[in-house]
Amino acid sequence: MPTEQPVRIDGRSLTLEDVEAVARRGAKVELAAGASGRAQSTYELNQRLIRSGTTVYGVTTGVGDSVGRKVSVDEASALQESLIRLNGCGTGPELPEDQSRAVVLARANCLARGNSAVRPLIPEMMLEMLNLGFTPVIPEQGSIGASGDLVPSSYIGAVLMGEREVVRRGERTEAATVWREAAREPVRLHAKEGLAILNGTCFMTGIAALTILDAGRIADAVDACTAMTCEGLTGISGPFHPFLHAVKPHPGQARSAERILGFVRGSRLVTDYDEAVASGRRVQDNYSVRCAPQCNGVLRDTLVWAREWVDRELNSANDNPLYDAEEGRVHSGGNFAGFHVALAMDALKMAVASVADLIDRQFALLVDEKFSSGLPANLSPITGGTQHGFKSMQIALSSLAAEALARCMPMSAFSRSTEAHNQDKVSMGAAAARAARDVVEITSRCCAIHLLGAAQAAELRGAEGLGEGTSAVYRRIREVSAFVERDRPLDRDINAVSELVRRGALLAGL
Repeated sequence: MPTEQPVRIDGRSLTLEDVEAVARRGAKVELAAGASGRAQSTYELNQRLIRSGTTVYGVTTGVGDSVGRKVSVDEASALQESLIRLNGCGTGPELPEDQSRAVVLARANCLARGNSAVRPLIPEMMLEMLNLGFTPVIPEQGSIGASGDLVPSSYIGAVLMGEREVVRRGERTEAATVWREAAREPVRLHAKEGLAILNGTCFMTGIAALTILDAGRIADAVDACTAMTCEGLTGISGPFHPFLHAVKPHPGQARSAERILGFVRGSRLVTDYDEAVASGRRVQDNYSVRCAPQCNGVLRDTLVWAREWVDRELNSANDNPLYDAEEGRVHSGGNFAGFHVALAMDALKMAVASVADLIDRQFALLVDEKFSSGLPANLSPITGGTQHGFKSMQIALSSLAAEALARCMPMSAFSRSTEAHNQDKVSMGAAAARAARDVVEITSRCCAIHLLGAAQAAELRGAEGLGEGTSAVYRRIREVSAFVERDRPLDRDINAVSELVRRGALLAGL
């Protein structure tokens, strides 16, 4: 059972951590004080405008290129339910439950802001669905990111209407069954409510919110990878000295170097520059080690502004039209366009894929006896031809890194003109968010393979020589994966360590 405090939404203050609490840990969620009143005010404004004969887009007109077609007041509600059914044409894989929950929460938060002319009942029913533990079954493909995420969002509206399917902990059931068991009647949509559910950026934003948090854990894991690589290679700690990062003051770069130094503090497996000079060894390591803070620093700094953009989108009114209760007017515009989310996700996936490539290069040094400063070939403690240690792990890691890099084509560059050229410039934000999510998931497995190999290298060197931080990382890896004495399958070990990275458990408290 959830033990966290309920998350209260008002359309203005929802955090990415709140989204994760609801999406992944089942935190309860409710409307904040004042949210119902704001929603009711614009709902009543819309009703007054309809009665006065004012033309309102998507209420008394058709939608998109059909805006010139009039809709009678008597047909206004029927139009809304028809729009939900019209957009039930999603295809492809089904969105994972945690991401579907994030999408529903993002939509409810937008409506809780109070500019969308929906009854408070609409966001309340979305939150009740989440609190009951159910979420819509949403096919991933079908959104161009403007006029909002129409197709995937229709699955939220359909569930409120008692149509289509929901899922709870992997079990599917009919939406009508859920409401019947909860002793609730499905919703009959009023004028504007269908459009308010459909017409916004909740799909891309919900996915993006979780992806940013996951990418932050990747950034932390990559610094641990670098520190353990440096120890495995008996490398030089000089490139992480604060002076270097003070004179090139990118905050993410400095933070990465600081973290790496913290991990290797007290290590007997690394050397400083002066010791390297005195011993006559090479005084510089390969770029994948020496330039790691500069590479991972880009990811850290990208996360800062991407988070700002997604946080702002999450707490925005992003449907159309929007209502100003104080002014008593309706405004038609384009807040459904997800260009900010699209660019943020495109940049983020490139930064994440770059660190996947970085740790792939580090791993290649660890397993190759020509570069590993005395480690056995493929990190196998048994020499000879029968045991090959981490040879295939290196191949698998290289394959994953290539897949991450291959997904770096920016989706925001692929605007399509569609819907009779009414939607002639679109964001592709939903596809961008899904691609960023995929790159992050791939890179978490890259980190897992690297960390397993780095732990093997540490044990071959003598794990008692690890630094304060890396010794803690090593112990956590060993809790789920034993030293590889002889060749054995490692797929479960990869999944176990990847899960430590994804949950943040690998580095908790470090």
